[in-house]
Amino acid sequence: MTSAKWIDTHCHLDAQEFGTLAHEFRAQAAINNVVHCVLPAVEVSNFEAVRKLAHATGDSYCLGIHPLYVSRAKDDDLERLDAALAQHHDDPRLVAVGEIGLDFFVPALCEPLMRERQQHFYQTQLQLAHKHGLAVILHSRRSVDQVLKGLRDVGRNVGPWHGIAHAFNGSFEQAQAFIGLGLKLGFGGALTYDRALHLRRLAADLPLSAIVMETDAPDMPPHWLYKTAQQRAAGESQGINTPGELPRVGAELAALRGISAADLAAATLRNALDALPRLQHLPIGGLL
Repeated sequence: MTSAKWIDTHCHLDAQEFGTLAHEFRAQAAINNVVHCVLPAVEVSNFEAVRKLAHATGDSYCLGIHPLYVSRAKDDDLERLDAALAQHHDDPRLVAVGEIGLDFFVPALCEPLMRERQQHFYQTQLQLAHKHGLAVILHSRRSVDQVLKGLRDVGRNVGPWHGIAHAFNGSFEQAQAFIGLGLKLGFGGALTYDRALHLRRLAADLPLSAIVMETDAPDMPPHWLYKTAQQRAAGESQGINTPGELPRVGAELAALRGISAADLAAATLRNALDALPRLQHLPIGGLL
C-alpha cells in the first residue's frame, strides 16, 4: 500500500516564527508525506511573501486581509487586494481569497466601530471572491453565525461557495450550515487535546466528506508541543508547530473515527481538492 499523502490546507509558512528556516521545515514536511501546503495571506504587506514562497516550495497561496489585521489596514487595502487578485488571476497557485472572516474573541475587535469595520472588510472580500471566481478561507472565532450570515447574504442567487471554514469549533448545526453552503471544515492540532471533548466529537461524528486537515502552523500546536506557563517558567521551551506535524494529527483523528490514517489522508486530500478547485490543476505530489 502506498504511503498516506496529506494536504495542509492552512499553513502560515511565511510567519516570523519560521524565519530563515521556512524551507527546511517545508522539506521536513515533505519527508513526512505532506505533499502540499496552502499558504494564506493576512494583510497586504505579506501578499508578495506568500506568493513567492508558494512558488518556491511548489505549494499554493491565498490573498486576503485577516480580521485581526483589519484594525491596522488602510482604507484602500481592499482596492489593493482587488488589484492583486486581478494581477495574479492566471497564476495557478492562487487558489482562494483568505484568510478572511470575523473575530469577536479579541475584546478590542468587539467595539462597535471595529465590529462594523470587520464586517465591511469581510463582506467586501466575499464579493471579491465571487468577482474573481475564487474559493474562500474563513476565520470565524466566536463569530460563526455572523460569518454564515455573510456567506448567505453575498452568495444569494450566485450559487454555492467553495472553500474552508478554518479551525472549525462551532456546533453540529453550524457545521451542517457550512456544509450546506458548499464549504469544508478544517481540523488541526486543537483536536489532539483530551479536554477538547466537543471538538473531538465533531471530528469523529461529522461526515468524512466534510473534513479537511490543517496545522495553522505556527499557531494551533498539537498537545505534544504545548508547554504550560509553569513548564515554560521552569525553562522548558514551547515546541514550534510546523506542517510536518500534520500526519501525527491526522493519525489522532483517524483513531477517533476508527479508520486507518491512510484512508483519512486519501479522503481529506480529495476533500481539499473539492474545497479549493484550483488545486486540481496543480501537480500535487505526483497525484495529478
